Amino acid sequence: MSLSEAFLWPGTKVCERMGVNPEGEAGLLRWLVNTLVYLVVCLTVVWIVMV
Repeated sequence: MSLSEAFLWPGTKVCERMGVNPEGEAGLLRWLVNTLVYLVVCLTVVWIVMV
């Protein structure tokens, strides 16, 4: 598994669970899921560091 595949893993798993191809027509869905996952992770880290 390459580094880019590791970063895209959450969105890929959601697309596979929904039964769509994450490399094809669901690329935008994979991007959206990854954005939301990493937004929550980053905001949690910032909140812990700042408080």
